[in-house]
Amino acid sequence: MKLHELAGRPGARKTRTRIGRGIGSGVGKTGGRGGKGQTARSGVRIKGFEGGQMPLHRRLPKRGFKNAMFARKLNEVNLGRIQEAIDAGKLDAASKIDAAALVSAGVLRRAKDGVRLLGGGEIKAKIALAVFGASKSAMAAVEKAGGSVEILAPRQEAVEQAAS
Repeated sequence: MKLHELAGRPGARKTRTRIGRGIGSGVGKTGGRGGKGQTARSGVRIKGFEGGQMPLHRRLPKRGFKNAMFARKLNEVNLGRIQEAIDAGKLDAASKIDAAALVSAGVLRRAKDGVRLLGGGEIKAKIALAVFGASKSAMAAVEKAGGSVEILAPRQEAVEQAAS
């Protein structure tokens, strides 16, 4: 094989069609845009327009509330991932495991606002965890293995009392 024989796979490089360049090109005159009107123009597009009738997305009532401004972005970690890191020797089961330890072990890419522990997988090691939140099944599994889970999130009763 010589350098001039190198070529891309068939169909890998597609030639650009030049639109609106005469009748012989097959995409002349209207340039693939059909007839006249709003859809033939650039910029304006009919998306939710229903011929002047109130569109469906405006007829339906608004619902819900997304607390995006104050919502905490939490990392979710399953117990199985922590056990894998302990087995691989990346995490020390004897020391306290928190967000910083999980990041340095490579379990998490970055510590966001905290870590939420989930009960997926199986934990065999006796570990002490310090996390923002944990599911009931995760707490039960860790305590069954002889470990402990410290919840760093403020309790709901304390938050409600502070607000009033």
